[in-house]
Amino acid sequence: MELDSRLTGSVLKEYRKEVNWRETMNYAAAVNDNNSWYFDDERIDGIIAPPMFCVAVTWPVTEKLEEFMEPGLFPAEVSAMKVHYTEHIEFYRPVKPGEFLNVKGKIAAILPHRAGTRIVIRYDVTGKEGKPVFTEHIGALLRDVKCTDEGRGGESLPVVPACESKCPNIWEATVPVDPMSPFIYDGCTNIFFPIHTSKQFAKMVGLPGIILQGTATLAFAVKELINREAGGDPHRLKILSCRFTGMVLPGTDIRIQLTGKSERGNDKDLHFTVMNKEDQKAISNGYALITKL
Repeated sequence: MELDSRLTGSVLKEYRKEVNWRETMNYAAAVNDNNSWYFDDERIDGIIAPPMFCVAVTWPVTEKLEEFMEPGLFPAEVSAMKVHYTEHIEFYRPVKPGEFLNVKGKIAAILPHRAGTRIVIRYDVTGKEGKPVFTEHIGALLRDVKCTDEGRGGESLPVVPACESKCPNIWEATVPVDPMSPFIYDGCTNIFFPIHTSKQFAKMVGLPGIILQGTATLAFAVKELINREAGGDPHRLKILSCRFTGMVLPGTDIRIQLTGKSERGNDKDLHFTVMNKEDQKAISNGYALITKL
């Protein structure tokens, strides 16, 4: 299969999403995040969604990308080859239950990759009166799909500060991944792909068995970053970025490592990785921007 980069800039059909409290609570519960900001509905301002809930907002578009484009532009057989590769979210304010969100997307970049083709979708998500809530750049790797040209859009993609720290890990948190975690995450988030819940399908595509969702692995890391570096306040997380580079098997442990930290005025740059049981990086180039409120 082949794909050229002329689709870069293509605008997706708009998607509208109503957020309810069961969805946001379920997302937090799926990754064992008991932060009171997500559950205590006696708060004066009410509860908020976990930061990673953003990926559940945009998933219906990502899942069926070809249906949100002009017919024939992005064949379903090409879309079926996509594997989550990168994630970058800029948070302007938390998502709140009870609100309506408008999701506007476009193809931000199509680039050649040694394993196929890299495609990046940009989502601009707004709430009441069109005010921004978050912007997501989600990158997928289209395995065995050849990019027929030099690619387009790479210069428009967000960049994060490099980690300049050479010291050992600042801290490390070991998190056990329950054997049921992929099924719970699937059911609580409606983010469905069969490599996470079907042994038969996972083995058919060459995996050793079902694997944990990459966004679940990232959500476990975000929980630790917020609790350890933001005083438990998710409002302080402003940017989150990473690359998914390894598998996490249910029934094993992951190790979340803070590998770098620096402060710039009211901002704190955090660099992190997540290691799997084989001591390989399940998440590489992790970055989070924490601010003082």
